[in-house]
Amino acid sequence: MKRLLPAILLLYTGLAMAQSTSIGIFQQQADIGNPAIKGGVSWNSQTQTYQLKGGGYNIWFNRDEFQYAWRKVNGDFILTANVKLSGTGKDPHRKIGWMVRAGEQADAAHMSAVVHGDGLTVLQWRRSKGAAMRDPQDELFTTKKHAEIIQLERIGKTFIMRVANAGELLQEVGRTDSIEMPDEALAGLFICSHNPDVLEEGMAWNVRIEKTVPDTHNGYRDGILGSRLEWLDVFNGRRTLIHEETGRLEAPNWMPDGKRLLFNKGGSLYTIPVTGGVPEKLSTGSANRNNNDHVISFDGKMLGISHHRDGMPGGGSTVYYLPLTGGEPVLITDSTPSYLHSWSIDGKEVLYTAQRLSKSPAYNIYKKPINGGPEVALTKHTTGLADGPEYAPNGQYIYYNANHSGTMQLWRMKSDGSAQQQLTLDEFNNWFPHISPDGKWIAFITFPATVDPGDHPFYKRVMLRLLPVEGGTPKVIAYLYGGQGSINTPSWSPDSKRLAFISNSGAFK
Repeated sequence: MKRLLPAILLLYTGLAMAQSTSIGIFQQQADIGNPAIKGGVSWNSQTQTYQLKGGGYNIWFNRDEFQYAWRKVNGDFILTANVKLSGTGKDPHRKIGWMVRAGEQADAAHMSAVVHGDGLTVLQWRRSKGAAMRDPQDELFTTKKHAEIIQLERIGKTFIMRVANAGELLQEVGRTDSIEMPDEALAGLFICSHNPDVLEEGMAWNVRIEKTVPDTHNGYRDGILGSRLEWLDVFNGRRTLIHEETGRLEAPNWMPDGKRLLFNKGGSLYTIPVTGGVPEKLSTGSANRNNNDHVISFDGKMLGISHHRDGMPGGGSTVYYLPLTGGEPVLITDSTPSYLHSWSIDGKEVLYTAQRLSKSPAYNIYKKPINGGPEVALTKHTTGLADGPEYAPNGQYIYYNANHSGTMQLWRMKSDGSAQQQLTLDEFNNWFPHISPDGKWIAFITFPATVDPGDHPFYKRVMLRLLPVEGGTPKVIAYLYGGQGSINTPSWSPDSKRLAFISNSGAFK
């Protein structure tokens, strides 16, 4: 009996044999609860994909057995990933997903967002240490079959599970509180075979852990969250993270060579290889207070910027241009505020959003020759905001967003401002239409309906969506925590296959 005692203790206290080396964004991995068949997690840095293998009798009753990769988190956060079990499997109740856990013990309290082998996708939990697991049917929650995208969010004591398949809006399928979860907990991916004699496999990609702030947080006044520079393949939805900083990065756009990205940091512009690396500063001469409205001309030779001049009305944002290789900028607009958004196809004019206080408090869309001449108002609203104007590559239309219909929606008009047509009509607020270089697609950012239609703030639960130029139903291509600065400028790759953007997260303790 003495020789069996250590094994019995290991089984019932569930002490995990964790590896000390990090795996991607996770700090540790371990078999929880001492399953008979050991598992593991591997990380492919090229594809940014996790491969999971795990055994275990179950995650149920008052103790668990499974494979787990986690990191410590504190406060409020959002966990999002695409997950998939491999093959047909041995048991329909094998499972994979996100888990937030009070500790490594086999009987620890936890909250799990689970995809089962038979397709059942549901929220499950153990309220306190050693308690029995709760079946979601006990709480009359909605369930969904065969969802691939799993999100688990913590707001205070409340946990919320949302799910979707590719292209869909996230759907809430579970919400609960009263879980005995400490402020600092473990969060990570898990896999369980639901059969002690079987090893199951699965994978996860687009794995993101984002520390959030309250909705009342003002990104200008209350502090800056860290920034992640990413790009995604628009047609398969896979995201690639190439650079992170604790400060504010904004508005990436693709350089004409397709090998580098241009972005804003602290009022200056930088380039970075699309594979990652060390950012290099691009000289903009005396313009050292650039905002996130920098745009490359269609011929790839010139750069337009918006720089803030001291002592000018409305913050002093003024439009300039300079060679894309860098140099001293040339003034285009003398009146402020003016926020650049596009070049004309021939490179002779720029499009910008401006407020002309002598005429109206509204923001309207204007164009002006870069070598002198009067500015021309293309929209003439007396209230509200028209913003984000951008020429289609064929020059036939200008696409923009405006909120004079109530919510912020996408519009288009001819280059002289005529034939204004609303393109989207939904409950969300849609901003910054960017037309793919091949002229086939419109990428844009969507804010929730709870955001003021005239505002595009930092640090919100936003979506990137895709709409065919000829019309149709938008589909979601990414879910992220971001907003202002995420996709303000044209950010398509030259081959019309990828899109660059910024997401945000606070730092965990």
